Amino acid sequence: MQTQKWQPSGFIKASAVAHAGALASLAIPGGAPWTLAVLLANHAALTAAGLWPRSSLLGPNVLRLDSGRPEVAITIDDGPDPEVTPAVLKILAEQNAKATFFCIADKVRAHPDLTRQIVDAGHDIENHSMFHRHTFSLSGMGGLKKELTQAQQTLYSLTGRMPQFFRAPAGLRNPFLDPVLHHLNLRLTSWTRRGFDTRTADANLVLQRLLRNLAAGDILLLHDGNSARGVSGAPVILDVLPRLIESIRSAGLRCVSLRDGMSTDVQAIHASR
Repeated sequence: MQTQKWQPSGFIKASAVAHAGALASLAIPGGAPWTLAVLLANHAALTAAGLWPRSSLLGPNVLRLDSGRPEVAITIDDGPDPEVTPAVLKILAEQNAKATFFCIADKVRAHPDLTRQIVDAGHDIENHSMFHRHTFSLSGMGGLKKELTQAQQTLYSLTGRMPQFFRAPAGLRNPFLDPVLHHLNLRLTSWTRRGFDTRTADANLVLQRLLRNLAAGDILLLHDGNSARGVSGAPVILDVLPRLIESIRSAGLRCVSLRDGMSTDVQAIHASR
């Protein structure tokens, strides 16, 4: 599948060197305490990198569009949701805006007709894991490869398009993820800014977070699945989305999918690595 062998990031290479040096120190009398200290510090650094969604220490991470055009990508996670997603699609159609849906493949399998509605409306569906388990970032390489491969196959079978981008559940990951993504021709994608709309029911506050320092190339994160509910009981995204799109347009920007907003595709990235 790959034209180029996976190459670890500089941070991972440095981690491997630190491990090798620490283990070599065991041969030195009294070296055990130093070895333990180095290994603990290194594992703490690896864990911190995995807990930081926008970090590129563990491998490449898309944080912004790179086309150079006056464009913004609205990305919508955790669906499809049979109650919320149709309303989101209606707003996008009324506003003539495109979005990227990072879908949970198990939900896609449960709602194939809704999935096809997303695609038929001209939006892209990308990989947000098979099951969105809270333990995703604790998986080993074998578990990650199995889940993401299953998700890829499920999404392709129902959309006819192989996902090019992957967003980790809650943005959390570990050092085993990058080689799996490389093998599957997927690009890890985080965001420029998020509204925290799964926890914040105040639509004005969510909108304020998304629009802070709005600029061309931004990747914005909202949720149709697991969306917080406002005082009326409605998902907060339904209040935020129309105003967000209007503000983006007022800033002289337009809403595009991730694929349309990136100057290069996954195959080209991998061929150059």
